[in-house]
Amino acid sequence: MIDHSLNALPATEIAARVRAGSLRCEDIAQACLDRIDRREPTIHAWSFLDRDLVFRQARALDSQAERGPMHGVPVGVKDIIETFDMPTQMGSPIYRGYRTRSDASCVALLRAAGALILGKTVTCEFAGTTAGETTNPHNPSHTPGGSSSGSGAAVADCMAAVALGTQTGGSVQRPASYCGIVGYKPTFGLINRQGVKPAAESLDTVGLMARTVEDVELAMRVLTNAEPVGWLPQKTPVRVGVCRNYAWETAELATREAVDNAAAGLAKSGFSVSEVILPASFDDLPMARVIVNDFERARGMAFEWHTHRDLISASLAKTISNGFAIPRERYLDACMRVENCRKRLGDGFADVDVLLVPAAQGEAPLGLSETGNHRFQSIWTQLGTPAVTLPTHAGARGLPVGIQLVGAPYADNRLLAVAELVFRTLGRGPVVKY
Repeated sequence: MIDHSLNALPATEIAARVRAGSLRCEDIAQACLDRIDRREPTIHAWSFLDRDLVFRQARALDSQAERGPMHGVPVGVKDIIETFDMPTQMGSPIYRGYRTRSDASCVALLRAAGALILGKTVTCEFAGTTAGETTNPHNPSHTPGGSSSGSGAAVADCMAAVALGTQTGGSVQRPASYCGIVGYKPTFGLINRQGVKPAAESLDTVGLMARTVEDVELAMRVLTNAEPVGWLPQKTPVRVGVCRNYAWETAELATREAVDNAAAGLAKSGFSVSEVILPASFDDLPMARVIVNDFERARGMAFEWHTHRDLISASLAKTISNGFAIPRERYLDACMRVENCRKRLGDGFADVDVLLVPAAQGEAPLGLSETGNHRFQSIWTQLGTPAVTLPTHAGARGLPVGIQLVGAPYADNRLLAVAELVFRTLGRGPVVKY
C-alpha cells in the first residue's frame, strides 16, 4: 500500500529517507502521480507529464548504489527550461512538440544530484503576461500568478516538492505569494541560465519554489555549490528594515496589514525593527524596467517575430513592437538609471540585515486572464538582489498573502538563514486542503 501523503513531504525529508533506505523513489513517484491524477483536472499545472517516463526515472534512481543530495525529490520544471527527454513548448504554439538534445544547466545539475524530474509546468507565453490555463489551488476561480504559474500551483498542491521558475519581473515571487509557498529569487546570475529561453537577458533570473526554506536551501546547494546555510538560533539578534515608501499606496489592505503585522510580530519576538526609506530615484525603476524589458525581449524574439508573428499573442506582440521602436540611447539611459540605483542600494543595508517589503499587491485576483501586478517584485529583479517570499498571512477572502524579505547582493545564505528564522517566528499562512 502506497502512503499517498508521501507527496506532501518536504524535499529534505524525502532525500534523507531515500538515503537511509526507508523510502523508495518509486513510491514517491506513485504518490505524486496519484495526487496529480486527482487534482490536475482542476489545477492544470502541467504542460507535459509522461507517467511511464516518471516511473523509469524512479526505478533507475532506486537501482543506484550512490545517493545524491536530492535523490528521489520530485521536481517540476517551468516549460521555458530545456529538458532532453521532454518537450519544451514555452507556452506557445510555435514550439508545440519542440525537443532539444540537452538539459538546461539547472535541470542537469538537479538530475545529477538524484532529483526525479516529474514533468514540465505551465508557463505564460514565453514567460510573459499571456496566461495559460493554470488555476490557484486555494480557489480555482483565482489566478495562481505568473509567469511561473504551473510551478507555483504544483508545489502548493503537493504535486511536486520543488519547482524551477524564472523571474524577469515577478514571475517566481508573485505566484509564491498567491499560492502560499516559498519563492526564492537568488542574486542575479547565481543560477546558470544556459538552456533557458531568454525574455530580457539583463533581468532573467532562475528561481526556486518550495514549501519550506530548507528545501530552497538544499536545491541552492546543488545548483550553486554553496556551503550549507548556518541556521540561526531563536535568540539571534537580526536587524529588519521595513520599507514602506516604494509604491506602498498601491498595495491592497491585505498586503499592508501583512507587512505591518509581520513587523510588529518580529519586534515583539526580539528582532530589531526599523524603518528604511529608499531614495526618490527608485521611483523611476518601473519606467526603466518597461524600456529595458521591451528592448531586450524584442531582440530576443527576433526569429519568432519575423517568421511566426501570426502565432504570437496580441499582448506579447505589442511588447515586441514597442521594443523594436525604442532607440538604443533610450535603452542605455534606462540601464544607467538602474545601475545608479544598484549602487545606491548599499546604503539601504548599512544598518539592517534584510528589508521587509510587500510580496504582492494583495490576494490573488479573481479570474484567469491576468496574472497580477509585478510592481512589488520587479524592483528587486532589476536591482539583482536575492529575495524570498514567505507564506505567512491571509487576506479577507482567505487566500494567501506573503511577505517579502530582500537581502544585499550575494548575501544569499544570510538571507535564507534570516528567512527561516522569520518563518519560524511568524508561522505559516493558509495551506491547500489535502
